[in-house]
Amino acid sequence: TGIKHLRLNYVFSFFSFLFFIVTNQSPPNFTQHVSEQSKVTDRVSRRLIRTYQLYSRTSGKHVQVLPNKKINAMAEDGDVHAKLIVETDTFGSRVRIKGAETGFYICMNKRGKLIGKKNGQGRDCIFTEIVLENNYTALRNARYEGWYMAFTRRGRPRKGSRTRQHQREVHFMKRLPKGQQPAHPAHHRPFDFIHYPFSRRTKRTRYSSER
Repeated sequence: TGIKHLRLNYVFSFFSFLFFIVTNQSPPNFTQHVSEQSKVTDRVSRRLIRTYQLYSRTSGKHVQVLPNKKINAMAEDGDVHAKLIVETDTFGSRVRIKGAETGFYICMNKRGKLIGKKNGQGRDCIFTEIVLENNYTALRNARYEGWYMAFTRRGRPRKGSRTRQHQREVHFMKRLPKGQQPAHPAHHRPFDFIHYPFSRRTKRTRYSSER
């Protein structure tokens, strides 16, 4: 009887140990997973394609891709060269940006200069969209870490090596092309205030708070 009791205690302890291991595994680090997957080109998922303009905070104009492959932020709202096609490269926030009119991708060379390329498959043509606290968006190059798309007050490109995330020159705002309506207008309707009838409990709570 004593041996059987000892064996039962051993079995119980063993399964208790297994249960402890299974139930005490550390949860998966989703932040790390997203960060790692965002650096890998997604060949499986359907690419998300958007069309918008990039309004420069410093020049007060829009980014444009010209037929001579030059890029600046001097375009007026609705200019044909300011219409940009933005393609997602990963399931995260990395994108490729090209001019809808010219078909040239916005890329960055090793000197930090913005240039237009017909083939935008390289990492120098990929930018990470970073939404800032002031609701502006910064575009950081994937190949040259820490280098951002930036323009001066006159709309001229600024070298990526001289850019920092806090600078106004790297801040942009996404805008629909002039005259273009949202794809789903119903999703952009203003909020409606709904008056809910008071229940007995709500009335008691409101009455007690007023006292």
